[in-house]
Amino acid sequence: MLTNLKHKIITLSIAIACINSSCKSGADYSQKRKSVILKEKNFKHYVDYFNTMEDENLKFAIPNDSAWAWMEKNIPLFECPQQNFEEIYYFRWWSVRKHIKNTPQGFAITEFLVDRSYADKYNMISCALGHHINEFRWVHDPKYIEQDVKLWYRGNEGKPMNKLYKFSSWTADALYNRYLVNKDEKFLLDLYPDMVTDYAVWEKDRQRKDGLFWQHDVKDGMEESLSGGRKVQNARPTINSYMYGNAVAISKMAEMKGDKEAEAKFKAKADVLQKLVETKLWNQKSEFFETFTEKDTLAQVREAIGFIPWYFNLPEQNKGFEKAWEQIKDEKGFSAPFGLTTAERRSPRFRTHGTGTCEWDGAIWPFASSQTLTALANVLNNYNQNYVGKPDYFKQMELYVQSQYYRGRPYLGEYLAETTGYWLMGDRERSRYYNHSTFNDLVITGLVGLRPRADEKIEVNPLIPQERWDWFCLDNVLYHGNIITILWDKTGEKYHKGKGFRIFKNGKEIAVSERLEKLVSE
Repeated sequence: MLTNLKHKIITLSIAIACINSSCKSGADYSQKRKSVILKEKNFKHYVDYFNTMEDENLKFAIPNDSAWAWMEKNIPLFECPQQNFEEIYYFRWWSVRKHIKNTPQGFAITEFLVDRSYADKYNMISCALGHHINEFRWVHDPKYIEQDVKLWYRGNEGKPMNKLYKFSSWTADALYNRYLVNKDEKFLLDLYPDMVTDYAVWEKDRQRKDGLFWQHDVKDGMEESLSGGRKVQNARPTINSYMYGNAVAISKMAEMKGDKEAEAKFKAKADVLQKLVETKLWNQKSEFFETFTEKDTLAQVREAIGFIPWYFNLPEQNKGFEKAWEQIKDEKGFSAPFGLTTAERRSPRFRTHGTGTCEWDGAIWPFASSQTLTALANVLNNYNQNYVGKPDYFKQMELYVQSQYYRGRPYLGEYLAETTGYWLMGDRERSRYYNHSTFNDLVITGLVGLRPRADEKIEVNPLIPQERWDWFCLDNVLYHGNIITILWDKTGEKYHKGKGFRIFKNGKEIAVSERLEKLVSE
């Protein structure tokens, strides 16, 4: 009897320790999930179809025959009347799952499925880490992205991986934005010292005397651009916006820790960068953020990276910066039949670098499209302006969806021709399932409009024009430890919950409107 009692005490102690620790298992999270409206079985057919599209020559932690079981436990469910939106939503979860890799040190998330010579241990490449964090923050089980991040920063005998700094990154910003979804303060603050060290490394290696940061195009993951080159040391809107976002995030982490000195220090760094970007990278003539070259002149060409400052809400309001967004509607600017180009189409050097060496001279890259769409959602949510609206966001999301097909089947690769939609390296094995962009995060935070925030209010601002869809539902979203359901039913006949736009928290209705408009629950 005493032995049995000891056994029960030990078992209880282990259970309590597991609950209190950061090593939560998938089972812990699967017990919390409970969709309110949608049924998982109604979407399994997508995965059954995706599994028939290939011979699956590469298998890692979760092979195709386990894909649906993983998705069923881990992803928010989405339904809408436009079938290609729905199909690509599930395709992107199906494809990102392919990149989860078992290692002796935990899970890693790869960018390419095939091994790359410039990758780090376990075929890891840091360039897409911010994208991975933003996409995986919606996966119910946290272990995949948490182990990946810790592997990057502590997997080399407690130190960062050797090639962590090969590419610029917005990791601190992404980790803070993940915290806004799961409120896991313990995990975030555990990585706080790593983020402070990370920032110092970039200051030492890449900061100019004037305070701006420089980067080679290739180490931004954006080779063969119109404004620079693989070996040119330009102050680009990319790395300077990333470092601004990281400084803001680290300042917020310091505030959470109660470190007033560090909070003020990193806020000051962000303020300085904001002013430098606004004054040195803004071209008043072109009304656009441009690359500031190593010769201390503006590049005099608009590129999609000029939209990245809004990814981090960097530009101040009411100073005219938002006028740059008119260029996404201009066919001489970035508007093309299959999405947003990476350089303005009016440039005489547009698409002049050939094909096959990772050109950023105009072709469409999902990498850039997802950054621009995240930035556009921020503009529509956080700025008072009249240059762009919901129809512009929906149009570009629709083109982004349409572009993710190749020979009639869902496909995700590196880059595509802007007028034909043809994937430029689509038949190369390395390009299949290129994991260097987001999509489902855009559906959740932009299209449907769940805007993560630090307090307990639930804010939803859909960027779907009222007249486009008569119904849609996003269900089984794990947010702040609760299951959130968001639905629109114009007639009330689709979901039988009444007419209008509704938000549910753990199955209880918490906000409602007759129109498809912004809702904030109190």
